[in-house]
Amino acid sequence: MKATDVQLQSRAAHPEVTVLDRWLAMRLQRAIEAVGLRLELWDGTCLYASGTRPIGDLVVRNTRTLLGLLVNPDLWFGEAFMMRDLEVRGSLEGVVEALSRLHPPFPSHTGFLRAALARRNTRRHSRRNVHHHYDLGNDFYEQWLDTDLVYTCAFFEDATMTLEEAQRAKLDLVCRKLRLQRDERVIEAGCGWGALALHMARYYGVRVLAFNISREQLAYARERASELGLSDRVEFVDDDYRNARGEFDVFVSIGMLEHVGLREFPTLGSVIRRTVRRAGGRGLLHFIGRDVPRPLNAWIRRRIFPGGYAPTLAQVSARVLAPAGMSVIDVENLRLHYARTLAHWHERFQAVADRVRARYGEQFERAWELYLAGSRAAFATGWMQLFQVVFAPFESEPPYWTRAEVYRENYSGVHLTR
Repeated sequence: MKATDVQLQSRAAHPEVTVLDRWLAMRLQRAIEAVGLRLELWDGTCLYASGTRPIGDLVVRNTRTLLGLLVNPDLWFGEAFMMRDLEVRGSLEGVVEALSRLHPPFPSHTGFLRAALARRNTRRHSRRNVHHHYDLGNDFYEQWLDTDLVYTCAFFEDATMTLEEAQRAKLDLVCRKLRLQRDERVIEAGCGWGALALHMARYYGVRVLAFNISREQLAYARERASELGLSDRVEFVDDDYRNARGEFDVFVSIGMLEHVGLREFPTLGSVIRRTVRRAGGRGLLHFIGRDVPRPLNAWIRRRIFPGGYAPTLAQVSARVLAPAGMSVIDVENLRLHYARTLAHWHERFQAVADRVRARYGEQFERAWELYLAGSRAAFATGWMQLFQVVFAPFESEPPYWTRAEVYRENYSGVHLTR
């Protein structure tokens, strides 16, 4: 191939930077310079004017990406990164955390409009959404989650804990907050791979009815129940939580509320009302939330969690618990624990990135790397919250007198060593 041919191909792959490109780049650089980020165009053009060293670079490959980042950054940052139209130099976690500090405290009207027009999470659509994220194959998640496949925020009682130790500490914390007693009946809405249901049955002697609509997760959970000899105490049901019937001592949901959707909150409230017994009943919701109402990031909804919505405490209280006849007993925010959990996940994911790329393709691998890094940044900066809410029926006795009882090591509830 002649040298002139190589030059022509290079120019085709990297078109000349126009006056419009430079104007767009200048606007974008002004926006990101405040948080120490540097913009570079495909020909090496850089308009970074700050005298301080940038914490990272955004390298844009074409005009389309420049426009997208200016007009709809929530969607286009992820799309461009996934397609390699945007490269990040430096720490991806550091760059995404810096970008998360640029967002205004309140959402735009267009964001609310998109959320209002979003498809409702009906039973059929919920099953499709769950399939999109959770039925990628159990072996995919086994590569970077803990040994019990707990895909929710861990609880780091101290900084030296491993991810496995912190996840088991979280399971035990939930059980202590619920004051579980032997042979009580527990209903779990959205049980994942069954870690909490099996932990409750194994160490607290309760009987659990656990709902899930991910067949990959259910197959794994049932196999684990059989291996542990707990099939007589835990029943994993392939059905939507909205179909739950019967009366239970305890209702628990870990990481499922984010998938319900705001318009289905009253339905969830009616499920809690009819399943939690009035005398001595109680429950716990563990969920990703917000300080102010706003839609989930557009790219996350498109590529990672279709149908997802992270509610505020006020929305959960007003639209789920109050209509269910439930009083809020205790609220705890574990967002920094989730930031650390995601840091563990991201590190483990990076260690197996080559295998993920070989099986699922480069775009998938880059999307998940960005999702994990971006989620860690969101919790580290307070852009997202992680709430645990304990509740009980109106005018009933709370499950514990003070929170000190929950954290006391010599908890007096049942704790078996089966």
